[in-house]
Amino acid sequence: MRVRGGKPIYGAAVGILMLDAHFPRIPGDMGNATTWPFPVHYKVVRSATPDRVVRRGAEGLLDHFISAAHELVADGVDGVTTNCGFLSLYQRELADAVDVPVATSSLMQVEMVNRLLPAGKRAGILTISGSTLTPLHLERAGVPPGTPVGTTEGGREFTNAILNNADELDVEAARQDNIEAARALAGKNPDLGAIVLECTNMVPYAADIRTATGLPVFSIETFVRWFQSALVPRTYA
Repeated sequence: MRVRGGKPIYGAAVGILMLDAHFPRIPGDMGNATTWPFPVHYKVVRSATPDRVVRRGAEGLLDHFISAAHELVADGVDGVTTNCGFLSLYQRELADAVDVPVATSSLMQVEMVNRLLPAGKRAGILTISGSTLTPLHLERAGVPPGTPVGTTEGGREFTNAILNNADELDVEAARQDNIEAARALAGKNPDLGAIVLECTNMVPYAADIRTATGLPVFSIETFVRWFQSALVPRTYA
């Protein structure tokens, strides 16, 4: 058998552009490598703090993300994603900049999820920062206008710990913030048929949200598992 080379790293098809953060990344978090059942390759985008990306519109960071995406591709990845849903702002620019598929944000699932639901039902979004998730973020991800949005903003732990880049995280308090925000979203929107988690740090609480609301929960984990399965199709005997 002969095999072909051409890149320095093999086996990690998915490259993840990481924010420059130091808050705890527990299992389930996109930035915790144990979350994934397949290898991934990380690249930290320096100066891309959670506050700068989420609260300040990722101002001045596009070139940094493009450069890091090029590095991931040069290292050998076959597709690129990011660890912040707010980077939907850069979907078009990043996809145009590299010659591999790019999936910046879990929000890109919303329109597809809508097509899965029965008539009269629609997907809603749960975000870490409802006050800074703009119509442009949603438009760039292909989210239909009028999509319901709920947020953990104003909760006791989750939003503050992540966006303020805290050294410690009260996991149970963060879990309750996510459950309460999801219940509030569902309570205000009786036509809700599913929830899409904008924030990649919400994945550890997806099962709790599903239990609390009874609704299917889509996340960056569901998105990247689907993405990776196209980059590395399963082989059969």
